[in-house]
Amino acid sequence: MNQQSLLLVLLILITACTGKTDVAINEPAIKLRSQLKALGTDYIIFGHQDVFSFGENCDTDPYRSNVKDLAGQYPAMFGWELGHIGEQNNIDNVPFDSIRSYVKYVNSLGGINTFSWHAKNPISGYDAWILNNPDVESMLPTGKNHQLLINKLDFIAEFLGSLKTTDNNPIPLIFRPWHDMNADWFWWGTSTCSNEEFISLFRFTVNYLRDEKGLKNLLIAYSPNVGQNFEQEYLTRYPGDDVVDILGLNDYNDFITNRLDLIVQRISFIVNLANKKNKISAFTETGNNQLKINNWFTTNLLPVLKANEKCRSLAYVMVWKNKNFDIFNVPYKGHEQSTDFKVFVNDKMILLLDDYKKVTDNNNQ
Repeated sequence: MNQQSLLLVLLILITACTGKTDVAINEPAIKLRSQLKALGTDYIIFGHQDVFSFGENCDTDPYRSNVKDLAGQYPAMFGWELGHIGEQNNIDNVPFDSIRSYVKYVNSLGGINTFSWHAKNPISGYDAWILNNPDVESMLPTGKNHQLLINKLDFIAEFLGSLKTTDNNPIPLIFRPWHDMNADWFWWGTSTCSNEEFISLFRFTVNYLRDEKGLKNLLIAYSPNVGQNFEQEYLTRYPGDDVVDILGLNDYNDFITNRLDLIVQRISFIVNLANKKNKISAFTETGNNQLKINNWFTTNLLPVLKANEKCRSLAYVMVWKNKNFDIFNVPYKGHEQSTDFKVFVNDKMILLLDDYKKVTDNNNQ
């Protein structure tokens, strides 16, 4: 078989397995997607936001982690933030140069990197939560302020494009833009932006980064919040199968109100939808700030993740950051729920970094 015929066969096989050709993503991203899909119902990856950037007792070691302090290994997924991109430090005052180093280090360890983006409004410069006249329509391709959006995306592209291995290969990344789009607290949310405008904003963002800027190493996550009528509204702002790889859920409140049944119902819905669309499903953002719920990891999160076959089909769960004694979602050494967290991460279904590497190595054999 000549080389051209071999490439054709490979393309047909990829199309058969994914339902489309993979012109949008490169080999590292395809590999990551395959690894996430291969977890099945046996394993769920555990992730933590700002693993190195924040955390009690982490000031003296740039690679120290509360998760590793307690569990003996890092989480398998590391979350980073792009808010205030174009400036020296991000929205949490973490230098982007540090984040670049963190991402490269994580990739060298075999971990997964994911990015959120609490974007400043390109027109006003206001933070994501400021809703004063955001004028989203004018940022879209036919709008008078479209170039301002492009300028922000160019900063994103420059930074994400700089995340490469020592061999100068792009590092696979999960990018989660415009999250909580079905809520009303961000300038791209329901109170200031129509469904049609949001879909155009999301689609342009992904297509510009992938097609114009050549970032083929991105898996794109769509992650609504719980909303009032979650299942009915989930797809009202969906930008399309061609620009989404991961269907997600962001949910904090249902833990606070002790409605675990609703979380299970919502996850089951997402997994069913992801299976129909041949997408990855994930619990893209959650947590319990200050761990006010007693033994939250084993009495709330773990029962939800193990509730049924659909919940066990999630690829990953991502809890929010540790910043200080007022903001933390993973216990630190000496915290009263440290033992509970250890029980959670020692469950054979939950994958930290070393566990994830073993599973993926076994799947590749």
